[in-house]
Amino acid sequence: MSEKDTELNEKYSDESFWEKMKNFAKKAGCKVVYAALLLYFALQNPQTPAWAKTVIIGALAYFISPIDAIPDVTPIVGFSDDLGALAAALGVVAVFIDEEVKEKARAKLSDWFGTDSLDDIADIDEKMGK
Repeated sequence: MSEKDTELNEKYSDESFWEKMKNFAKKAGCKVVYAALLLYFALQNPQTPAWAKTVIIGALAYFISPIDAIPDVTPIVGFSDDLGALAAALGVVAVFIDEEVKEKARAKLSDWFGTDSLDDIADIDEKMGK
């Protein structure tokens, strides 16, 4: 593992991911949460290769970091940089986001936001090639 990989692993943890989700999910909105959940569940998948997990950890570390290009407490635009980082990572690792990963992410999103939230995320699935 490279020094950069070690540094990313130190900035990311499951606990910090779920803490960020708990505190900011409603503010972040369905799309940001769904993108983060897709990456999280792809990271948990043993079939996802190490290089893809490094990309995912980098994006999730940025997401949970309290230091952002645009602070998360900034109304409306505060999570746009997070969504950009998450979307870029999704673009790179989309081939490893299978139906099982999507179902886990959708189920968690529905639990938190209700089933209507699934209408709001259709464009993310389309961009990944459902």
